[in-house]
Amino acid sequence: MLARYFDNAASTPVDPLAFAEMEPFLRDECGNAHSAHSFGMRAEAAVELARARVGELLGAESSEEIHFCSGSTEANNWVISAFQGGCVSPIEHASVLESAMRNGYTVLPYAKPAEGDYKLVCIMRVNNETGALYGGPGAREHDFWNVTGPRLEDLTQAAGKLPVDLAHEDIAFATLSAHKLYGPKGVGALYVKGGKRLKPLIVGGGQEHGFRSGTLNVPGIVGMGAAAAIAAERREADFAHAAELKAVFLGELESVSDWQCNGVATSPFICSLSFAGIVGESIVVELDSRGFAVSSTSACSSKSGHGSRVLSAMGVDPCLVAGSIRVSFGRRNTAEATRELGGALRETVENLRKLRK
Repeated sequence: MLARYFDNAASTPVDPLAFAEMEPFLRDECGNAHSAHSFGMRAEAAVELARARVGELLGAESSEEIHFCSGSTEANNWVISAFQGGCVSPIEHASVLESAMRNGYTVLPYAKPAEGDYKLVCIMRVNNETGALYGGPGAREHDFWNVTGPRLEDLTQAAGKLPVDLAHEDIAFATLSAHKLYGPKGVGALYVKGGKRLKPLIVGGGQEHGFRSGTLNVPGIVGMGAAAAIAAERREADFAHAAELKAVFLGELESVSDWQCNGVATSPFICSLSFAGIVGESIVVELDSRGFAVSSTSACSSKSGHGSRVLSAMGVDPCLVAGSIRVSFGRRNTAEATRELGGALRETVENLRKLRK
């Protein structure tokens, strides 16, 4: 069944090996990581192992730069709320853009020169809807933003998939979520370069070395650490697999007319397509009836009913924006299922267009 799940940018299935490491902490290992007894010390040791694993995945200089939280949304809000006078790209995930606008940040124009020195610069590495690269090796679509200042990079669609070496990059803050790299939902991490003190978003018991209060989600953190270690080991193989699947998929669409891929330099894990003359949600529903899971926009925006804000900001024709879908590839997808998806999409587009005539 998961071979036909092509919405991996929204969430990935938990890796069986990561789940196996989590399981004891969901059952018998019930200790609070801040308790002084042996149960607590075992939980604390498991958390610190996970912290080291996430740090290694990101190329952090020290595991002390990694702080666990509920996910990228919290981490993005956390950093942005600590700074005034920042700027943000118009294609950010909603957790970045909405938080930035709430705090009075400047929204940069798309594909137009922008200059200036800011307290915080928010430009994601890989766009969650198009897969376009705006940071890191191979990036092409951010060159027109000549802005300076400490940088926050949302690495949610990059961590575990593309090379990341934060110890040698000019990135002050970075965020990621476990469920995008075959870990559990509801846990993520914030990277703070050099362990710099950051005003807590959540106060209370002073957990996470005073950065983020609240009892630690030990099973989730353990699962994230295990998933990070697996992703680091599999990164090159996963990249090659996704690139092969994307090529197979696009090859099945060669006979379809009036459509386009969105984005220039893109991650092989995400494919954004726009079809003229039809509505993206109709494609999603029809493909679902045939056993395939894809999305029309990001999962966080799919029920807004307003279409893709990202594609609109990129200047995509409104008629094409309305007919957009996102296909995202993962470990459990096969070449056979990908060819079947391409054929089903080709037939779906043809049938929907006939209905509109």
